[in-house]
Amino acid sequence: MTHFTLPDIAAQSSEQSLPLDWVGMCGIALPVQFEGRHLNAYADAGVSLDEGSARGIHMSRLYLALERLEQQALSRPLLHQVLECFLASHEGLARRAYLRLRFAHMLKRAALVSPLAGWKQYPVSLDARLEHEMFHVELSVDIPYSSTCPCSAALARQLIQAQFERDFTATTLERHRVHQWLGSSTGIVATPHSQRSLAKLQVRLDADEFRLTELIDQAEAALGTAVQTAVKRADEQAFALANGQNLMFCEDAARRLHLALRQADGVSGFRLRVEHAESLHAHDAVATSQWRW
Repeated sequence: MTHFTLPDIAAQSSEQSLPLDWVGMCGIALPVQFEGRHLNAYADAGVSLDEGSARGIHMSRLYLALERLEQQALSRPLLHQVLECFLASHEGLARRAYLRLRFAHMLKRAALVSPLAGWKQYPVSLDARLEHEMFHVELSVDIPYSSTCPCSAALARQLIQAQFERDFTATTLERHRVHQWLGSSTGIVATPHSQRSLAKLQVRLDADEFRLTELIDQAEAALGTAVQTAVKRADEQAFALANGQNLMFCEDAARRLHLALRQADGVSGFRLRVEHAESLHAHDAVATSQWRW
């Protein structure tokens, strides 16, 4: 039997000696363990190609190093180990390593009043990098919520006051009539506008474990108007009350989240962006903030 030596084209010299910032693979399907669950994730893995004379990297070595993520729960030390493995397998070629994991974090959320509950999905990404012997991990999560415009609430109240003057100026006020009027469309002639909104949080982590659920809970508590899953009418009424007691512009939402993240454990810095998908305008309202970034 004739034996052949398989050619290694990647090991050949490049026609043009030029370093590259990032070389790797994107969208690698990968099972991971996170907060006690097995999740389906997608990984982007790569290294810098600092040796410009090399034609390419060894992508299969990156792929095989990702197997470590299947065996243990995700943590800062584990991500560090994987990135060190990336560099060790590319000694002489690369000095920087990168890894991004994307997955959906599912949480079962109870209704506000009734015994119902349902699942909510939070898109998550974990970005880890090792460069110049410095290791960084950043966690990003999208959190939907509801926002009711303070300006439209004030304008609606003014219209209701004007309607009250028209309906009761020439009559003696009677409690039952006013009570009936308040529950009618004749009396409540206007309502404020609200919209589904989105908070995009990106936090730099310095704790070994990722307490994502705790972070989401803190953010939703700060906003006060988390979107719901399964509801009955009593829950819908409670949601209306929560919106009425938490009127907010995008600036208000950004400030609430900023203060909440400043107090969160294990967060050494963050960037945040809130987007209010306006129901009045054809465009969105946006606010951003950051701390120690």
